[in-house]
Amino acid sequence: MCGIVGIVGHSPVAPLLVEALKRLEYRGYDSAGIATVEHGELARRRAEGKLVNLQRKLDGEPLGGLIGIGHTRWATHGVPNETNAHPHFSDGVAIVHNGIIENFAELREELKKDGYSFTSQTDTEVVAHLVGRELAAGVPPVEAAHRALKRLEGAFALAIMFRGDEDLIVGARNGPPLAVGHGKGEMFLGSDAIALAPFTNSITYLEDGDWVVVRRNEFAIFDMEGNPVKRKRQQSLGTSFMVDKGNHRHFMEKEIHEQPEVIAHTLAHYLDFANGTSRPLDLPFDFAKLDRLTISACGTAYLAGLVSKYWFERLAKLPVDVDIASEFRYREVPLSTKSAAFFVSQSGETADTLASLRYCKAAGVPIGSIVNVRESTIARESDVTLPTLAGPEIGVASTKAFTCQLSVLASLAVRAAAARGAISSEEERAMVRSLSEAPRYAAQVLKLDGQIEKVARELAHYKHVLYLGRDTNYPLAMEGALKLKEISYIHAEGYAAGELKHGPIALIDEQMPVIVIAPHDRIFEKTVSNMQEVAARGGKIILITDTKGAARATVDTMETIVLPDMPEIIAPIVYALPIQLLAYYTAVFMGTDVDQPRNLAKSVTVE
Repeated sequence: MCGIVGIVGHSPVAPLLVEALKRLEYRGYDSAGIATVEHGELARRRAEGKLVNLQRKLDGEPLGGLIGIGHTRWATHGVPNETNAHPHFSDGVAIVHNGIIENFAELREELKKDGYSFTSQTDTEVVAHLVGRELAAGVPPVEAAHRALKRLEGAFALAIMFRGDEDLIVGARNGPPLAVGHGKGEMFLGSDAIALAPFTNSITYLEDGDWVVVRRNEFAIFDMEGNPVKRKRQQSLGTSFMVDKGNHRHFMEKEIHEQPEVIAHTLAHYLDFANGTSRPLDLPFDFAKLDRLTISACGTAYLAGLVSKYWFERLAKLPVDVDIASEFRYREVPLSTKSAAFFVSQSGETADTLASLRYCKAAGVPIGSIVNVRESTIARESDVTLPTLAGPEIGVASTKAFTCQLSVLASLAVRAAAARGAISSEEERAMVRSLSEAPRYAAQVLKLDGQIEKVARELAHYKHVLYLGRDTNYPLAMEGALKLKEISYIHAEGYAAGELKHGPIALIDEQMPVIVIAPHDRIFEKTVSNMQEVAARGGKIILITDTKGAARATVDTMETIVLPDMPEIIAPIVYALPIQLLAYYTAVFMGTDVDQPRNLAKSVTVE
């Protein structure tokens, strides 16, 4: 969600802050701002909308100073405008904040009684006034910040800077991520390693409840009681990636086209293609002894978990519960120590998923995390990290992370099936061989982008779209609908095709395109029956199938997108690409902000 950066440097920091904020744009934001200390005084520039607006202000009114903090805001309290944009000031303090202060209303009333007035609608301004009140009472800056932090309830990451001190930033973390970056004669704070990549690859991640005092040549981390604590300093992978669009119009387009490569990398990490077996993994459980598997995630990652339920249950005969993390964390699920739990998250910082992980961990359930950021909180709190090797995913709508999540889960399902004796060695080799072909099929599908672009041009004229699928194609139908509404803002729903007659068929008319995901499999004829029901009511069908399915569909379609015939186990991975391209091109034709759609954030680090 919001992005934070802080620099205690030895050269003017304003342009460096903007550079770092640009690397945090992928999180999603609706306003931005920076503040510096120049000649002992606090100064700031803020702007509604994109960073180009902030840069325009800085071009007209430059900021000096060798110390500063910056922020990209995703609105939680108060509308997105310049007044609510960060940094916020109060009595000689400047502050930026990611998260939600849950007791802000109570604190606000307390501060109003003390004579403090509020210029914004944000919860963040409460924190600024709390620190400012301590400063006004003569409390030194570091202790003032600490006292204020102890009053806060909720999830937050903070960076605090003070008038008159050009060698101090106080940071704090309780939920959303925050890292210290180490330089020579300069130090940094950032929401993640990508933000700090231009400056350093030496990173120390704060843990929940930590706060840190950062100066040019030193730093010190404390727990909330004020006791010094040590955290591991490590080399970050963030600097190894060039985060740019290349020759593509949008990051999303670039990331869609990266999928053959990253799927190959991910599968090769888990499968020995030469021997046709799974690679050894240091798992905290034995698949053969499990009586149940729990998978929890949010958004697209949840849909990856739903696809994998079919794999694990069909191949490994292992019962699987899949939950949306925001529901799981409050459902008081009875858990067994004979079970295991997987948590899926691109960022590894998703608040609801992290809370669900901690619930399972407290019950003694062994934990595996399927994440794209190995240094993330979810990864660090898991018994084993199962990385998706997608590289940085900048587009808010997940594409390559999703197919890499599917690649990991498919590999694990094959491993579980072999461990439980549900498949023979020969069957395992055949499945590994089939999975090894996924990158090649994905590359072939990308060559259909011209046809898909043509379909999208037509789809952009409609206000509602229905997606249908059976078996693993049902979660894909939901993913297709999610992608379309995320970036094009067209209302879309994904349904199990067999549920058509149980309500959704009432929506079918000539103004309702129906996208059917139906490779030729053992239940293909059932799906054809559903298509005939749609056609009989004037619905416009867009069929995504293979050559056998196209030959046997026997239903008139608005368009048929024909993919190669492929092994059943890899179909969910490969069929994800055309639904991503369809959403992408539709959004392009509609002129929406493809990479940063309205109201959305890449990393949802608060509940």
